[in-house]
Amino acid sequence: MKQELTTSDVFQVIEQLAPKTFAYDWDPVGLQVGSYNKSVSKIMVTLDVVEAVVDEAIEKNVDVIVAHHPLLFKPVQKINTNTSIGRILQKLLTNDITVYAAHTNLDIAQNGVNDVLCKIIGIENTHVLVEKEAGQLLKLVVYVPKTHIEEVRNAISDAGVGHIGNYSHCTFQTKGQGTFKPLDGTNPYIGSVNELEKVEEVKLESIMEESKLSSALTAIRQSHPYEEPAYDVYPLRNKGEIYGLGRIGELINPTQLSDFCEQVKTNLELDCVRVTGKMDKQVKTVAVLGGSGEKFIHQAKKKGADVFITGDMTFHQAQDAQEMGLAIIDVGHYAESVMKASVQEYLATSLNGENVEIIVSTTNTDPFQYA
Repeated sequence: MKQELTTSDVFQVIEQLAPKTFAYDWDPVGLQVGSYNKSVSKIMVTLDVVEAVVDEAIEKNVDVIVAHHPLLFKPVQKINTNTSIGRILQKLLTNDITVYAAHTNLDIAQNGVNDVLCKIIGIENTHVLVEKEAGQLLKLVVYVPKTHIEEVRNAISDAGVGHIGNYSHCTFQTKGQGTFKPLDGTNPYIGSVNELEKVEEVKLESIMEESKLSSALTAIRQSHPYEEPAYDVYPLRNKGEIYGLGRIGELINPTQLSDFCEQVKTNLELDCVRVTGKMDKQVKTVAVLGGSGEKFIHQAKKKGADVFITGDMTFHQAQDAQEMGLAIIDVGHYAESVMKASVQEYLATSLNGENVEIIVSTTNTDPFQYA
């Protein structure tokens, strides 16, 4: 009988896309309100957890809210239900709704917020704008009976093991003989209790990012026929992929800043943007950082950006960018709402076959109006 889907299962799937280890230390990602073992039949994806979003979740019988911006960003000293945060927490707990946040880890992750923005806007050949660090690489070695080598290889590969550049399923295998003696209380797949068994096995080796370890071990346990699969994990001195905030890439066809602004507005479905720079300037290299990117104008300029697209830019930082010859397109923080559709699609694909519905919040959480 298939086990029911729990919040812990959902969190694990999200963290395969956006590992919590990617998040900055100050960022309270992960479970915010609720439980790790709640049964889940409906998930709602949102940019923010404001009271209107919670009301929508209640109306639609949602079990889990997956948000980009954390609800509890600062410590809560008391819960006063006459305040907005107090009412939100009261409604969430009363209606047994769990809240999970993927913030800077989703900004940093491949196919996260910034990659989605680049794809929608039309920016190609992208790489990291603000490097955080290189991922730690591990070598995974698992011993598999030759009858199950393909099953285990495919399972760990689907969990992110053996991805090198644009190649997947990268493994090396060595044939050998395994021995074991099942003791009292065991239920061996091969062999008999208290008798030494010799089995033709394959030593399957591969490489992976440390962030994939939990998923890889789960894949082994689910695909391996043995009660107690044998595996080794070794830290490597090889450097993993560089990851960090923002992206920088190129337009296929250079264009004037004025025309590019129209392209950005059309592709992101915006009524207007704020712009600095000469509107007849030719732009080709574009930096993108969803949310507040004003601290990173120097990195964008140093890496050769003609224009920097971000969600929050204050007056003096915009002046500084203009003085250094870097054009700015401020698309507003709400542009990060592109994550709603992308996360919904990811969850629908990853949880395919589960009895769960994934919806996108229809509440507009942008506080600004444009008169």
